[in-house]
Amino acid sequence: MNAATTWEGIFPAAMTMFDKRGQLDEKATLRHFDWLVQEGIQGIVITGTSGEFIALREGERRRVIELGIEAVKGRVPVMAGTGYYSTDQTIELTQFAERAGADGALVILPYYQLPKRQEVKNHYRTIAKNTDLPIFCYNNPMYSGAPELTPWDLAELYNEGVLRGVKSTSLTAVNQVHTICLLTDDNFRVFYGSFLAALEGLAGGAIGWISGILNIVPSQAVALWKAINKSKDIERARELWYSIVPLVNVYTQQLIGPYSDLSIYRSALNMMGLHGGYSRLPFEPLSEEQENKLRPYLEEANLIS
Repeated sequence: MNAATTWEGIFPAAMTMFDKRGQLDEKATLRHFDWLVQEGIQGIVITGTSGEFIALREGERRRVIELGIEAVKGRVPVMAGTGYYSTDQTIELTQFAERAGADGALVILPYYQLPKRQEVKNHYRTIAKNTDLPIFCYNNPMYSGAPELTPWDLAELYNEGVLRGVKSTSLTAVNQVHTICLLTDDNFRVFYGSFLAALEGLAGGAIGWISGILNIVPSQAVALWKAINKSKDIERARELWYSIVPLVNVYTQQLIGPYSDLSIYRSALNMMGLHGGYSRLPFEPLSEEQENKLRPYLEEANLIS
């Protein structure tokens, strides 16, 4: 696979498929990964937040990494989410992903126990010393509770050879994209990592987009990325982004009720004639009434007719 310094484009944070009993559905997971690749994506992230890594047992997490590599068959880069709070556990899973054939590792900030910022940086330094995989920082302080790495921190770790890129998912992700691009060079791969302002993130210098919403709009997102990064057609990009915004609002404004983004995406896939599967509890599926409320938003986004 191409060197990580050339990666760009749309990298869905792919969902893991479970059956109604909450068991890992390997066949459905393989089909979903394959469908995403067929939709024209440029890379894929597995066992990330939208892959419900936090709900996977250790053996299952390793199995999903294997499934991702099996499904993709080298067509696009596979970035495996390998982060734990523990540095040792992160190293073990990263080394497994490397042996299994992953192309990179997306490592979330060490979560829950609130390590200090210097400890977070040393966490990444230690991981990088123990693998040859390119390491990407999943800079998501809102979900991890850990201190956010600043653009200056990221540039420091890049200049040391520790990090190859970042998924920027902070509340100031767009601002962070601007500054990181100024502090580093083109070899540092900056992915916009939220779903709130992808147009601005890409237009502001991000070379790609990683998000859970890309499970349901992969081809539209590829067209958006091409409009900005290839055609330089901001009017077309704005038009494409506005077709996705209604789906963003369904979750951010809780337009069909207080449900998770993954529950919305799963119902959307089912209504699109694909397979959405189930999440593990405590996430619950949408009710029939909520799916009926979701339908007009999917129609507005041209996902169903």
